[in-house]
Amino acid sequence: MDCPSCGNAMITLELADVEIDHCVGCGGIWLDAGELELLLDDPRKAAGLLASFQEAPSSAEHPRKCPICDKKMAKVVVGCDKPVLLIDKCRRGDGLWFDGGELRDVLDRGRLDEDSRIRKLLADMFAHDESKQK
Repeated sequence: MDCPSCGNAMITLELADVEIDHCVGCGGIWLDAGELELLLDDPRKAAGLLASFQEAPSSAEHPRKCPICDKKMAKVVVGCDKPVLLIDKCRRGDGLWFDGGELRDVLDRGRLDEDSRIRKLLADMFAHDESKQK
């Protein structure tokens, strides 16, 4: 599967028993449909997060193509915090694209990783200290 951002081939990694696709070129992460829910391990929180995604009325960001269906993805606003955080969501429901660091930002904004379990897994997986980025 090729990265929707930079076009490099992505690698598949296992994060908390969930297979994610990661681009080593730009640091982005692709989650197939249902993988965010599995990663969060809390269906209620996952449903709330997904329901909060609102399609951005306009965006200066270049539209990206879904790596599954090859159709243009929607830019969706995550939460209501400032600055606005946009991620890419397949309109057909194939999955979500997170640019480098955006998955961590989504978890932080939604207070979805209170025990820092996912943050620690990301830090271990990508061999850097995520706490230095805060």
